[in-house]
Amino acid sequence: MSARDGGGERIDPRQPPSPRPETSSGIPLPEFLAREDGEIPGEYPFTRGIFKSGYRGRLWTFRQYSGFGSAEETNERYKFLLSSGSTGLSVALDLPTQCGYDPDDPMARGEVGKVGVSMFSLAEAETVFAGIDLSRISTSFTINGTAAILYAMYVALSDKTGVPRSALTGTIQNDILKEYVARGTWIFPVRPSMRLIADTILFSNEHTPRFNPISIAGAHVRDAGATAVEEMGYTLANGLAYVEELLRRGGDANSFAKRLSFFFYVHMDFFEEVAKFRAGRRLWAKLLKERYGITDPKALMFRFGVVCGGSSLTGMQPYNNISRVAIETMAAVLGGAQSIFTCAYDEAFQIPTEFSTELALRTQQIIAYESGIAKTVDPLGGSEFVEWLTDRMEGEIATILRELEDYGGVEKAIEDGYLQMRIAERALERKQKKDRGETVVVGENYFGAAGAAAVEYGEVFKPDPASEHRIRSRLEDLRRQRNAANVARTLDALERAARTSDTNVMPYLVDCCHAYATLGEMVARLKACWGEFSEPIRL
Repeated sequence: MSARDGGGERIDPRQPPSPRPETSSGIPLPEFLAREDGEIPGEYPFTRGIFKSGYRGRLWTFRQYSGFGSAEETNERYKFLLSSGSTGLSVALDLPTQCGYDPDDPMARGEVGKVGVSMFSLAEAETVFAGIDLSRISTSFTINGTAAILYAMYVALSDKTGVPRSALTGTIQNDILKEYVARGTWIFPVRPSMRLIADTILFSNEHTPRFNPISIAGAHVRDAGATAVEEMGYTLANGLAYVEELLRRGGDANSFAKRLSFFFYVHMDFFEEVAKFRAGRRLWAKLLKERYGITDPKALMFRFGVVCGGSSLTGMQPYNNISRVAIETMAAVLGGAQSIFTCAYDEAFQIPTEFSTELALRTQQIIAYESGIAKTVDPLGGSEFVEWLTDRMEGEIATILRELEDYGGVEKAIEDGYLQMRIAERALERKQKKDRGETVVVGENYFGAAGAAAVEYGEVFKPDPASEHRIRSRLEDLRRQRNAANVARTLDALERAARTSDTNVMPYLVDCCHAYATLGEMVARLKACWGEFSEPIRL
């Protein structure tokens, strides 16, 4: 049924108007309020936001991190989310895909389609995005070690479907440095990984100019134990390392910096999270301008997306997570995020159901269209407390950057295991504070349900036990049906390109995808050239 307004006009329930710039009582609201220091939104150093009109010009992208099982199951979930009002997709990939294994590899057994969708070839990508217009949707891939390959699949998919490469929008996470530090889905050693990332960025700048070829991610560092200050400090340090690599490769900073983006978790210390984003945005602009001489204002902009949830969610009394995610989403909005993914309340213990996923999306929509906080830009700007905390956060973040530079840079700190040890120590401190009761987690260490041995979680997600077998069967079918000679030719060309030091491998990866080479086959050829990363051990 179609909704109608009071005048009888038909309303599209999936496309509400932007929030009116006035209160519910009809009081007109200014675009922003001037401050004594004269700083305004949309101007350097961007403390108050990168766009003058903020969310009055355009709301953030509404994403839900989703994907599981087979390509067909994930396609069905994506269409459900888009019909519910999502304005972007965020692709969750299973561990074999993240780590570079095909579904029939012994290392993949028991993990195929478990925490994300299996996407081992262009054929699977074609099914995942069947019926979805790539020119009209922004797609984010949470992928790192195999980011270049997934990006190549997406480019090849656009070629196959007739969508101009220049029309593609979205992001690949593609931040391998934080994988070494916090998460572990690395494949290749640090140096060739940095080369591969530079290849994707330089290729994307030329062929997919609206696509973000990297999302420099503090999120997993934060969830692994880092403080908010450390999350931002380590992320900016990684970002500077990528800038240095791109400059070494001859890249134009005023060009490539326009497509650098960032990705963070939002936790529960509300004002600290707001100040973290304001301070990070300002410091990044200063670093690029003062250290590298970047002059294009768009190249100085700190564009970022967030996850609201993560390790701040609890498996105990999980409905409390709905409140947590709402608070974190408000912090993200007041901090000026460009893209937001809200965790479902049950994400602490299972793949979200359609019900919980829709509820998480509705949290964003209620804040966007009902709360009023998107009606003016940087509404907390000028608050003595927020400005003081922003300044203090910037100083603390800058200290971390200096410490890493004094050590010899993030690449050396990772290869030595120094950063990994720092995060592990901080994770232990966080756990001890919670165990001692210094950190309050409602429903977990305080205010738990007395004597409750189990909690009813509502709808339970039940994965299809036959899914892994079907995915492996699809891989077998693909190998029988494709042109084996063409696959071998493109893989050989990829390996030759990887063995040189000055050849961009991205065009060769795209060719491999067009030939329906598998992800595992491409990774194997790159491993033959570059080897694998070995975790350093510090005692």
